[in-house]
Amino acid sequence: MKRKPREKAISQTPSAEYGGLIGGIAELLETARRTAARTVNALMTATYWEIGRRIVEFEQKGATRAGYGEELLAQLAADLSARFGRGFSRFNLGRFRHFYLAFPAEVIRATLSLKSATPNRATPLLESVGPEIAEKYATASRNSAAQRKSNALSISNLAGAFPLPWSQYVRLLSVKSTPAREFYHTEALRGGWSVRQLDRQIASQFYERTALSRNKNAMLRKGAVARAGDSISADEEVRDPLVLEFLGLKDEYSESDLEEALLRHLEIFLLELGGDFAFIGRQRRLRIGGEWYRVDLLFFHRKLRCLVVIDLKVGKFTHADAGQMHLYLNYAREHWTQPEENPPVGLILCAEKDDAIAKYALEGLPNKVLAREYKLTLPDEKLLAAEIEKTRERLEQGTNR
Repeated sequence: MKRKPREKAISQTPSAEYGGLIGGIAELLETARRTAARTVNALMTATYWEIGRRIVEFEQKGATRAGYGEELLAQLAADLSARFGRGFSRFNLGRFRHFYLAFPAEVIRATLSLKSATPNRATPLLESVGPEIAEKYATASRNSAAQRKSNALSISNLAGAFPLPWSQYVRLLSVKSTPAREFYHTEALRGGWSVRQLDRQIASQFYERTALSRNKNAMLRKGAVARAGDSISADEEVRDPLVLEFLGLKDEYSESDLEEALLRHLEIFLLELGGDFAFIGRQRRLRIGGEWYRVDLLFFHRKLRCLVVIDLKVGKFTHADAGQMHLYLNYAREHWTQPEENPPVGLILCAEKDDAIAKYALEGLPNKVLAREYKLTLPDEKLLAAEIEKTRERLEQGTNR
């Protein structure tokens, strides 16, 4: 039987034409993912603003007794969480209300009116809306027959008033001074700041430093320059926990294949030590203030009757790792621990090559007897460190456990 001639394989050394093809497709995908993330972010931000508006207006029509607003938020949080899952805690609903109050309806409508009047010019929120213009358009809106029928704008229309991601508005809400908040908002738009750059500028009091500077233009030009760590990839934009939470999607991914493999092997190893460890979850998310964190592994130790919080570091152990673990433990003690359980214990696993370390965080326990019991009952740190080393070697050699 005559064999068919083999198709010519693509050369292992890519040609310039093929390099252009793969580069163009990669750029296309990056752009599409960024655009998708920004579209979702704009709709999410508009939705949260509208939720805040409805809460405020409901409160204004409701009871005037003290604590009524907090009772309303608590009830809303329970009902919305039952229907839509995470993302609608009392804290978040209070933030939506704060968001609406910080960016009131008159300013939003004025912004949208100016954008529709000058469609070729992007008019950032609060950037060019002076009090006289804002009042002019607010009055026109109030006198509009359509607005008299309904104060609500469609979410798609509202999205045009919020050009920054929701995470940046969350950061802006932490700025107490209205002039400072407007300044950061304007500069974030003008300079195309990422949330990391905005956070850095707020933390370094860029507004105050610019106000005191004799050469404000030079300060603004300098502040617009991004640093290496400021950029955010399209993958990070798409997988932002806030976006995934809004869409009702799970966020169950690891930062690297190595870290994922180590966690999987260590999870199996701990469960094989006996019946004391009960698996609770992996990549368990928690939010402290406006920041998101992830606990790599969460177990419950049946004999000690406590949670075991495990944090894996594919690198060298630092004091910052210990501080972060105590942050996790404080959160776990307050939000995840049942009344009859003992305080949680933390386990930091560092998998730096040739220097595996396992360290328990036992400081802060209510008494030394309990700390001693933890120390005697939990697996030896040297045993865990040795298992990390063996697991890493197997993974690097491409063999399975």
